[in-house]
Amino acid sequence: MDELESDKHVKYILSIEKKKDDVEALLMEHLRINGAYWGLTTLDILHKISAVDPEEVISWVMKCYHEDCGGFGGNIGHDPHLLYTLSAVQILALFDRIDVLDAEKVSIYVAGLQNEDGSFSGDMWGEIDTRFSYCAICCLSILHCLNKINVEKAVNYIVSCKNLDGGFGCTPGGESHAGQIFCCIGALAITGSLHHVDRDLLGWWLCERQCKNGGLNGRPEKDADVCYSWWVLSSLIMIDRVHWIDKDKLTRFILNCQDKENGGISDKPNYAVDVFHTYFGVAGLSLMEYPGLKSIDPAYALPVDVVNRIFFGKLIGDQSSSKVL
Repeated sequence: MDELESDKHVKYILSIEKKKDDVEALLMEHLRINGAYWGLTTLDILHKISAVDPEEVISWVMKCYHEDCGGFGGNIGHDPHLLYTLSAVQILALFDRIDVLDAEKVSIYVAGLQNEDGSFSGDMWGEIDTRFSYCAICCLSILHCLNKINVEKAVNYIVSCKNLDGGFGCTPGGESHAGQIFCCIGALAITGSLHHVDRDLLGWWLCERQCKNGGLNGRPEKDADVCYSWWVLSSLIMIDRVHWIDKDKLTRFILNCQDKENGGISDKPNYAVDVFHTYFGVAGLSLMEYPGLKSIDPAYALPVDVVNRIFFGKLIGDQSSSKVL
């Protein structure tokens, strides 16, 4: 089996910041703060977050902040959205700098996006999606402000998106999809509401996502994609059914998607790499306890030591146990 090219992946991630005029940078301009979260979390899992200047990162993140409403945009000058606000909070958590935030104002912004039925809009324009329910619940939990929302209604809305196959969609009646399942299971885990899940039924649907090449897909009849190494595995871990897949085959699939010369991980073998799949590939390996990697929390999508620091006020070592499990 190939080995993880950790040093090359670190070099790849650090090189992205310098390429501000290439096609990838331009295509990702609107979600640069998400890209920063993916890259920085990967560095932390690889024990290399010290390779970046924390103050420089924090300064840039805060330039994406909208003081008028309390939300964050995907880049400087871009409109605020829940997707970007969560990434900003997660980045600050990585560096133990939540203190630079006005947590009250940020939490009021997030809570203000909850609708009467318990769902969440992503921003002022009103699109509803269970992704946004997860973003809101995860963000408020990190800020210790879950009391700002109606948690019972939020949970009930998520449960209303459950399908007969045990999975979850983006809205009630929406097709089950591994990405949406992670969002729903993650939110239910954080709120202590996993009793609403049929673990065997959902676990069976998720383990059927493993393809012949060992990789995981997001829906039936789709090709395997490295990013589902996170969406599927994390969900299986949270419902205690991860032993239902072949971890060795999945590990081999992820490692086969590496660019062994220049670093980075692609969605499929021999495709172009990007920071999104690099993060989810490394995070997936972390979930499978690949040697030398920090453990990552399956619900908060942050290293376990960072989650322990958030909730217990100090580092408690790099343990594989999770705050939510």
